[in-house]
Amino acid sequence: MTKTRLSPLLAVSAAVLLAGCSMIPTYERPVAPIATSFPAYGSSAQASTAPAADALPASSVAWQDFFSDAKLKRLIELSLANNRDLRVAVLNIEQARAQYQIRRADQLPTVNGALTGSRAPDAKGGMSSLYNVGLSVTAYELDFFGRVGSLKEAALGQYLATEEGRKTAQISLIAAVANTYLSLLADDDLLDITRQTLSTRQESLKLSKLRFDNGVTSELDYRQAESLLEGAQVAYAQQQRQRALDENALTLLVGQPLTGELPTGAGPFVPLVQAQLMADVPAGLPSDLLTNRPDIRQAEQLLLASNANIGAARAAFFPRISLTMGAGSASSHLSDLFQSGSWGWTLAPQLILPIFDSGRNQAGLDSARVGRDIAIAQYEKAIQTGFREVADALATRATLAGQLQSQQRQANAETVRFKLSDLRYQNGIASYLDLLDAQRSLFATQLAVVQTRLAQLQSQVTLYKTLGGGWTEPGEVTPAVVESPSR
Repeated sequence: MTKTRLSPLLAVSAAVLLAGCSMIPTYERPVAPIATSFPAYGSSAQASTAPAADALPASSVAWQDFFSDAKLKRLIELSLANNRDLRVAVLNIEQARAQYQIRRADQLPTVNGALTGSRAPDAKGGMSSLYNVGLSVTAYELDFFGRVGSLKEAALGQYLATEEGRKTAQISLIAAVANTYLSLLADDDLLDITRQTLSTRQESLKLSKLRFDNGVTSELDYRQAESLLEGAQVAYAQQQRQRALDENALTLLVGQPLTGELPTGAGPFVPLVQAQLMADVPAGLPSDLLTNRPDIRQAEQLLLASNANIGAARAAFFPRISLTMGAGSASSHLSDLFQSGSWGWTLAPQLILPIFDSGRNQAGLDSARVGRDIAIAQYEKAIQTGFREVADALATRATLAGQLQSQQRQANAETVRFKLSDLRYQNGIASYLDLLDAQRSLFATQLAVVQTRLAQLQSQVTLYKTLGGGWTEPGEVTPAVVESPSR
């Protein structure tokens, strides 16, 4: 092994080279391409859009505090523990973390231990032996122009983006579980209404049959009552099927079979129209979405990663300096390998300067810049999508309350109308067609009340989701976008 002597000047130069520099462009957050405030839908909506002085933003309200239904909370807990999509999102974080650690390790030399031996014929016709043992560093790149550091920054952005993606997956999962649970409650309401309607129409059919058999009415009245009953049977079968589908969807979201007491359970039947399941949250300002919604923060981290790739592409135009070093013992006899005087070290620096590459480096830089432009467009689209989702949720919340009140009053009026029509028919004042029309209208309005109430409750869940709520835990503070010191 060749012995050399490292001069102090070379040591200082190596330290300077190790310090390196960065060619990553200075990051400037793109201007949000949205309005400065959400649209106002009536005076009540405008008041609810402005945050109250003591109101917490949705992103700071833990889902345990937002939902009040104990069964729903239990279902969400099970889904967070067992849902496979969320599990994949968590594993993606682990994979991205490992990739980041690989890139970070590239900034430090890799030291290997080596023991080699060789025997070859010499000029005298005998055999010569050479044995080596020691430590070696092979082709360690001195990151003077920041290529390796830029790749590490890009990997960091990918890693942080997967963390935000996991939060987005959790928000979506919680909202899906809540909405499916509410759908199940609505299904129970609809089934109860349909059973009551079936009972009423069965009694009506018996009466029509009796009146037809006694010649009081024609067969037309009897067949109309029979058709109305079968129509209710069809609706009941459809609603049974829908409830089964919703329960299957909830089972998939929860990630395990549902036990009997979780989705509906034993106990008094509570109509959906009387349910109060969630707290209200202020909409805040559109600018809050940039820090409150994980999907927007995820898009920004991907933008930062694309920006770092430009730094790596720029560094490819400059010389690449690498070192191969070794230190150990060499001897022609294995027994003398660790004897005094057999120790030494080697240093083999290499500098590679791009001269002609047929435009490869320029194409790589162009590709990195286009990738950043794509990431900017995707980031801006994420902001616009978030703004639109919140605006839709606010519009829904502002209009459904009045719609539900009107439909409830309509259902009350149809109930009175049906009773009066039945009384008039029994006394021969009104025709059977009037009674059938009243029955159909009452059934339709009762179903509409439940469906509107379901939409109202699900709109609360949707607003909570679109504002970035559902990923924080109790006592956890919503963080700003995480950036490395070099950014």
